[in-house]
Amino acid sequence: MDDAMFPDPQAAGAPSAAYRVLARKYRPSGFADLIGQEPMVRTLENAFELNRIHQAYLLTGVRGVGKTTTARILARAFNYELPAQDGRAAVDRPTIHMDALGAHCQAIIDSRHPDVLEMDAASHTGIDDIREIIENARYRPVMARVKVYIIDEVHMLSKAAFNGLLKTLEEPPEHVKFIFATTEIDKVPVTVRSRCQRFDLRRIDAGLLAAHLRKICDLESVTIEDEALAMVARAAEGSARDALSLLDQAIAHGAAGGGAIAAQDLRLMLGVADKSRVIDLFEAAMKGEIAAAIALLQDQYDGGADPAQVLLELAEFTHLVTRLKLAPDAAQSNALTEEERRRGGDAAGTLSISVLTRAWQILMKGVDELRISPRPLASADMVLVRLTHAAEMPSPEEALRKLGFGQGGAPRPAPGSAPAAAPGERPPVALAPAPKPAAFSPAPSALATSAAPAQRRAAEPSPAAGMKIADFRALVALAGEKRDIQLKIALETEVRLVRFEQGRIEFELAPGGSTRLPQLLMQKLQDWTGTRWLVALASGGAPTLREEALARESEKRSGIEADPLVASILAQFPGAEIVAVRGKETEQAATAGAELAYDDEEPDDV
Repeated sequence: MDDAMFPDPQAAGAPSAAYRVLARKYRPSGFADLIGQEPMVRTLENAFELNRIHQAYLLTGVRGVGKTTTARILARAFNYELPAQDGRAAVDRPTIHMDALGAHCQAIIDSRHPDVLEMDAASHTGIDDIREIIENARYRPVMARVKVYIIDEVHMLSKAAFNGLLKTLEEPPEHVKFIFATTEIDKVPVTVRSRCQRFDLRRIDAGLLAAHLRKICDLESVTIEDEALAMVARAAEGSARDALSLLDQAIAHGAAGGGAIAAQDLRLMLGVADKSRVIDLFEAAMKGEIAAAIALLQDQYDGGADPAQVLLELAEFTHLVTRLKLAPDAAQSNALTEEERRRGGDAAGTLSISVLTRAWQILMKGVDELRISPRPLASADMVLVRLTHAAEMPSPEEALRKLGFGQGGAPRPAPGSAPAAAPGERPPVALAPAPKPAAFSPAPSALATSAAPAQRRAAEPSPAAGMKIADFRALVALAGEKRDIQLKIALETEVRLVRFEQGRIEFELAPGGSTRLPQLLMQKLQDWTGTRWLVALASGGAPTLREEALARESEKRSGIEADPLVASILAQFPGAEIVAVRGKETEQAATAGAELAYDDEEPDDV
């Protein structure tokens, strides 16, 4: 059996074929030709050697990494047959070592073999298309060893189509193999994924892709600068097909005159900024030279560069500098130019991580703004203004050093300062030029609405007869447990306690307190405890719980204000005030209160 069974339309005697694009001309025909997918190739090689060939494969990855190409190569491997000739032994078993074209190889490569059926799920989404596959799967292959069904973009099949395929996919005939390809693996039902052996094809490294493009340029007798190849590889974002398409376009754009394809030509074609000028822009921004930065951006804009693309290139270089600072070995990547290595390394040695991360956040936010801006250049200018001003801001460590702290150890807190959250730590201090918040007191009408009919509490468990309440704080906690938030707030802010004992409470109302509070509290206590309580108004009560908390807060704040470090910071920032003093205990209490106040369950009688 040979290729005579499958005549090639481009054979001698046929009309002259049209130009074949590079992405098709240099499509891999064997596993040895695949680049960047070594883990998958190794797994398949071991599986074929051990004769542990799966019945169904699921290939996933971004566009252009070789999913459909891998499926065709697998179909070749399933059906590889090579007769003995010239002292070479015959091959009549599945293998991934296909050094020569076998009996079925060329027809499979050209997608014209009767036993290797390719289907695009984007245009064949229904159950009828799958039913046809199921019916045909019962019949043995016409010529090859196994019948192979390749379904591209399988995630676009309908739910009914997936369900109809499940049984055949789980227990296919021995002569049938399935290969699925998809760019959106999450849309493939888990019932299908569990029946397949999955391979995630990786993005191809830019350096490896540039080397691959160099080989193709040599085969095509095309002269191109290394920097231009690096630009194409980066623009492809890990996709071999995108890289070859861009290379095709670059050859048409820059090689018409017979000379070498220059990086400047590709820069104009791709609309990307000049890398060296991007680095100049980065350095000007990091030095705070706003006029120079805006001039550099305007110059690139006049040369045809898109402002959003300039910011993206700026963000990419920021990321590169960060990587070089944290992982110096990244400088050895083949995807980097010599200028990127040298100037990126210099920037990594002078800029701190805090400055770089702040620059990254500003640039990413700016790119989002430019996507919706009617004036991209003006928006990009404003992003550079933010970036240059932020670059001049000192880090927290530098600010402390400028204030005279951090050298030889910071001074100890003054006596009476707030207790630290942990040994050796000060409580966090929030500074802002804002007035101090006033204490909250609920309106009398809020308590009036808290008294609701008994039928709203019909689903509530029966009261515990004889239930004991130890003290007033236990009563407040009980109101919180019962989800009566309005009553809990009223107890904290309106009750100046005079006397508390089991079955009896006397208190004085704080200014603005509701006169209905004693009656409401008496009713609630009877509902909760199953016993009658006497609740009466008196005079001469202690401060409310909120007033006690504010007094403690004031004491803490006084201690913090006496701290030398805080005093010097307040002196450096006129108008700043301490609005809160927080520690671990405060944060835990606030978290507990938030969980209580915003529980999904509706509070009682609110």
